[in-house]
Amino acid sequence: MASKDELQSYLKEKYSINKNISQSLTRDECERLLAILDGEPSAIKLIESFTAKNSSLGSKNAYYSRMRNQAETRFQTLKNEYDELETAIKTLEESKTILEGKRDELDVERQQLESQIQTLSSSNHSLSSKVQLLTTQTNELVEVNEQLQKDNKNLKNIVDQIRLRLAKDTKLLLQYEDSEIRKALIRLFRWTLG
Repeated sequence: MASKDELQSYLKEKYSINKNISQSLTRDECERLLAILDGEPSAIKLIESFTAKNSSLGSKNAYYSRMRNQAETRFQTLKNEYDELETAIKTLEESKTILEGKRDELDVERQQLESQIQTLSSSNHSLSSKVQLLTTQTNELVEVNEQLQKDNKNLKNIVDQIRLRLAKDTKLLLQYEDSEIRKALIRLFRWTLG
């Protein structure tokens, strides 16, 4: 007497009935199926048709299984890419917020610098006017100084002439008598007054 496993193997070899299909049958049912198939050629045709259909369905199932696996792999890849993009977008949004804050700080700083530049420009213009005024005054002082130097030179020449004249007149006075010395001193005094 053959075991269920042996009967399933025989069904597979002779009639191409897959063990997965015959697994749900009991040992007695497997024997009865063999008896039917051995005695009924139309049952063999039906089994062959089922076997061909089962093989076709198995191929299709394998194809769709591969397609499903590829789709799941593609889905997982797209999901990972989506997650990475979400993370990148979040990071970019945070960076954008930080950069907007820095931009606002830089705008405030730029406005302060522009204000300082305007203040410095006004101060520079004022200082430029003062420098121009001082330059003009310096030029005037240089001219006045030159004129004073000329006047001092002329004055020195006059003083030298007066000394020379005084020396000559003193020498002459020493040669006169007393009354004549007085007249000469009065004349000298008047002469020095102008």
